[in-house]
Amino acid sequence: MKIAVIGATGNAGSRIVTELVNRGHQVTGIARHPEKMQAGAGLTLHKGDVKDEAGLAKLLAGHDAAVHSVRFLDTDARSAVGAAKKSGVKRFLVVGGAGSLEVAPGSALVDTPNFPPAYKAEASGGRDFLNTLKAERELDWTFLSPSVFFSPGERTGKFRLGKDQVLTGADGQSKISMEDYAIALVDEIEHPQHRRQRFTVGY
Repeated sequence: MKIAVIGATGNAGSRIVTELVNRGHQVTGIARHPEKMQAGAGLTLHKGDVKDEAGLAKLLAGHDAAVHSVRFLDTDARSAVGAAKKSGVKRFLVVGGAGSLEVAPGSALVDTPNFPPAYKAEASGGRDFLNTLKAERELDWTFLSPSVFFSPGERTGKFRLGKDQVLTGADGQSKISMEDYAIALVDEIEHPQHRRQRFTVGY
C-alpha cells in the first residue's frame, strides 16, 4: 500500500516508518524537518506541517492510508482531519495517548489525582483529538492509544490489544515499546479491526 506518515522523524513515527518499509509498503514520510531522516528504498520524504491544511491535503492525496504521529500540543485536530478528508485518503490512523484511557468506568487516567501535571496538557489534547474524531461522520479513522509507559525498546511481537481501558501486565505495569506499538498499528492498517474506534496495546 501507499501510506503517508505525518511526523515521520519522531520517536514513534520513525519506528512506524521502519515497520511499514520492512513489510514492503511504499511510505511517504512527512515532517517539518525531513532532513533528519534518510530516504531510501520504499521511503520518500517531504517537508510538511500538520497545521497547513491545504498543503498537507496535497501531500496525502493518492495514499491508501495516513498515519498522524505528532504531539497533540503541536497539532490541530480540525486541520489534520480536514486535510485527510480533502485529500481523499481512505484511512486516517492516529498515534494516540494513554491519558484518555479509562482506569475505571467513566474515569479517565488524565483525571486521576496522581496524574503528572507536566503531561496533563498533552494528555488533554489527545482526549480532545479523540473527541473530534468521534464526532466525525465521513472519515474512516482509528485512534491507537499506547499503554501508560511508552518508550523505545524491543520489538517482541508479543502484546495484547484492548479497547478503552488501561492495560496492565502481570507485573502491575502498563507499558508498550514503540517497536511493538508500530507492529499493532501496521497490523491495523493491513487488516482493519477497529474502524471508527479507539483501541489500545500493551503487555
